[in-house]
Amino acid sequence: MKIKRALISVSNKDGVVELAKRLHSAGVEIISTGGTMKAIKEAGIPVTYVSDVTGFPEIMDGRVKTLNPYIHGGILSVRDNQEHLTQMQEHGIKGIDLVVVNLYPFKETIAKPNVELAEAIENIDIGGPAMIRAAAKNFKFVTIVTNPARYEEVAAQVEASGEVADSLRLQLAQEAFAHTADYDTAIKDYLAKVIKQEA
Repeated sequence: MKIKRALISVSNKDGVVELAKRLHSAGVEIISTGGTMKAIKEAGIPVTYVSDVTGFPEIMDGRVKTLNPYIHGGILSVRDNQEHLTQMQEHGIKGIDLVVVNLYPFKETIAKPNVELAEAIENIDIGGPAMIRAAAKNFKFVTIVTNPARYEEVAAQVEASGEVADSLRLQLAQEAFAHTADYDTAIKDYLAKVIKQEA
């Protein structure tokens, strides 16, 4: 599956500009959000703001930005299902072939001394896990990258052949589900601690 379009939205920005540069050079269109888009744009790499894809602004302090059929339809469509392709065409949804997402720093936030519950709650990512899980579910057609240590390998494969090998897509999907499971476990454990303190 050729990588034509990538969505990049990361909290940890290590190596993301270099990845975007290499993807752009390989002919990949890049969509991005907020701070990630700013970093990519400042490096002189063409990037499309996610709001220009969804036709809807980021709202509620960024709580709602990627939860949209133009994003999730693009990620979840089964590319060899004619009905899905027809629906994409009918609704003007373009495929997203590569998703590069890592999550709000929840663990780092709750590690701070005297962190308030409200601050911890604001660092619970919603759109990020939804995109990660959607892309990981659809690993047959979509590459999901949650770990910056994988950027080099993914970029090299896209540069060499325009696609990412099936075996690597499966590995990355497994890593992605491990990433969201670990994230949810940290939230679950933190809230259990809050309940205990309030008892």
